Amino acid sequence: MRILLYGGSFNPPHLGHIRSARTAAEALRPDKTLLIPAAIPPHKRLAAETPDRTDRFRMTALAADQIPGCEASDIELCREGPSYTSDTLRQLRERYPAAELVFLMGTDMLLSIESWHEPEVIMALAGLAIFAREAGREGEIAAQAAHLREKYGATVYVLDGEPVPVSSTQIRALLPERQGREYLPDGVYEHIIRHRLYGAKPDLAWLREKAYAYLKPTRVEHVRGTEAMARALAARWGADPEDAAEAAILHDCTKKISPDGQLRTCEKYGIIPDKWEMENPELLHAKTGAAFAADRFGAPGPIESAIRWHTTGRPDMTLLERIVFLADAIEEGRKPYPALDAIRKAAFEDLDAAVELCARRTVEYVTRRGPSLHPDTVRTQAFYLKKLEAKGASPIRWEAP
Repeated sequence: MRILLYGGSFNPPHLGHIRSARTAAEALRPDKTLLIPAAIPPHKRLAAETPDRTDRFRMTALAADQIPGCEASDIELCREGPSYTSDTLRQLRERYPAAELVFLMGTDMLLSIESWHEPEVIMALAGLAIFAREAGREGEIAAQAAHLREKYGATVYVLDGEPVPVSSTQIRALLPERQGREYLPDGVYEHIIRHRLYGAKPDLAWLREKAYAYLKPTRVEHVRGTEAMARALAARWGADPEDAAEAAILHDCTKKISPDGQLRTCEKYGIIPDKWEMENPELLHAKTGAAFAADRFGAPGPIESAIRWHTTGRPDMTLLERIVFLADAIEEGRKPYPALDAIRKAAFEDLDAAVELCARRTVEYVTRRGPSLHPDTVRTQAFYLKKLEAKGASPIRWEAP
């Protein structure tokens, strides 16, 4: 039995790791491949933003799923102190006494192995596998392999392959900029975004694909329009356009759920509907959408709150909340309704006046035709009317037909 071992910080595991493991497995034909995340790497410090052991093991397991015959091992994560390879190999030898262990490593690791803790134990317990075709270093690799064979009796497999030119460090720097997805397996990227590891923000093309899957097809164009309007308003008023886009993409993510389904979703997330929401469950999609966006896509507080208040509004909304509240109401695909043009115009001239008019129009419309009016909308209109008066501005004049 041959077992291929691939250790590292896997912080995060990326497509370069997967390609290396696959290539080595194709060459060496192991019966099993183990990806082994280190708890405390002896030769380097983990980055300050490193996730906890549970998240790193989960990401490694998701990466292992992409490699036939591969699984993640927590053998080092469960051990206290530095993750010395010699200790790991001792444990694995006890677990697999008859197996041939082969340790996959990079060029720098091969060249520095004599400085490791108990290098003679490592080479006695496991063979070493190294890729030969790292540009300009073929001679170094061959010479070191020959040296280790002669001095330690090491088994060194020199594989025909070359590494992917990307590092976990580079990926960690890209993730907060909504980049780096192309270097990560889908499951790993999804886990990172869901838990907002490394300060990551979702790639918006990826987020659209995922979020649109929860919408009725007829709802997609409205969400696209809301995103476009939210971006425009954010650019006008100094908010982050991509944060506004993220909130807009997610704002209706539970809209298609039935009234009974909304109540079940409320129960799942510990939401207690008020009496107005019980009378008009349509209103609940703002609360359930916010909770779902935070759970499924890791939406942070400001974005979650913008989703939460996009339907009724609330007094003293944040800038992002006002932007999403208005974008939902005035996106270019909205069917014409009285006051729409006036609200659109005001949204780029006086944001508070636009919010006041939008809320006032809802109050008047629902009072005449709809189910019971939610008091949050009444309070929103009253707050922004006072705000306009305090700064000496008049509300926009509009008469309901």
